[in-house]
Amino acid sequence: MNSISQDSILNALKNVIDPDLNRDIVSLKMVKDIKISNQDVFIKIELTTPACPLKDKIKQDCIDSIKREIPPVQKITVEMGASVRTHINEIKEQLLPGVKNTIAVASGKGGVGKSTVAVNLAVALAKDGAKVGLIDADIYGPSIPLMLGINGRPKTNNNPNNIRLIPLENYNVKLMSIGFLVEENTPVIWRGPMASGAIKQFMSDVEWGELDYLIFDLPPGTGDIQLTLVQVIPLTGAVIVTTPQDVALIDARKGLRMFERVNVTVLGIIENMSYFIAPDTGKRYEIFGYGGGKKAAAELGVPFLGEIPINPQIRIGGDSGKPIVIEHPECEEAIKIQEIARNMAAQISIRNASIPIMPKIEILQNN
Repeated sequence: MNSISQDSILNALKNVIDPDLNRDIVSLKMVKDIKISNQDVFIKIELTTPACPLKDKIKQDCIDSIKREIPPVQKITVEMGASVRTHINEIKEQLLPGVKNTIAVASGKGGVGKSTVAVNLAVALAKDGAKVGLIDADIYGPSIPLMLGINGRPKTNNNPNNIRLIPLENYNVKLMSIGFLVEENTPVIWRGPMASGAIKQFMSDVEWGELDYLIFDLPPGTGDIQLTLVQVIPLTGAVIVTTPQDVALIDARKGLRMFERVNVTVLGIIENMSYFIAPDTGKRYEIFGYGGGKKAAAELGVPFLGEIPINPQIRIGGDSGKPIVIEHPECEEAIKIQEIARNMAAQISIRNASIPIMPKIEILQNN
């Protein structure tokens, strides 16, 4: 019969595998605290994101393994915490020193609901407890302020030696948009270098503070402006929003190739407007076809993060500044978006865990 000790508990927890990272939670250094009181055990587990989709499974696996390996244990208390791992990138550290991960939300063409998805992903991550920021990088169609219900102009900090803009905030999401800086109904007529310069300023001249995730809502398409932006932004990864039609495969491939050209990891594909459930009959209608996003993900060899059904409440929420994950969290569409946000966070954790942190090497030359 195993005695109750810190070593025996750690040995039991070595049987608990993080399904995303495919390693045990002890070697991943997720076990942060163990306390033993007579026959009762308390452990604290620190996951790689508060939006972990498998949090409950990992918690139950810890309890089951301790019960199985150490029969004398009576009461087991597992406290689940999270600390988001950082994407190591020198340019990001210079521009965004307090930001752990940067994610682009992109689409091969317009009209797929990319900005709506970006807003709801940001709010969903914040609901799970993550620190989230959002940059409206769609310079020519800045719609995010409306969707987040934010008005006004950003203020500056009180540091005369390093003046920065303070992002506006709602639903625990910090936001910066060109829409805050131009007159309403005034078109932004800029060439590509001006647009990319503005986005760079949104990184370097804004007081973002400590963030787990900073999301960029990119302009639709895959032209020079988009390519310039993804070259300027030090990205952890990107997600591509598409719709179910077969033609979506063509557009998704364009987006993927764009990110490949600048060595940016594609975290996955999201299919928006997947189907419609009639509220009166409950019958499912696949208005735009079926399976384009999943097919694209399979053919391109990237994860499929999930599908979002059509719901007029999503559009109404966007127009009224009340995202559906806030206004109707119990509906199927909001639940799907929350799942997709967690799947995206899991892919970020997998990406960061798979890249070893290289030591900084300093070469000294003899004179």
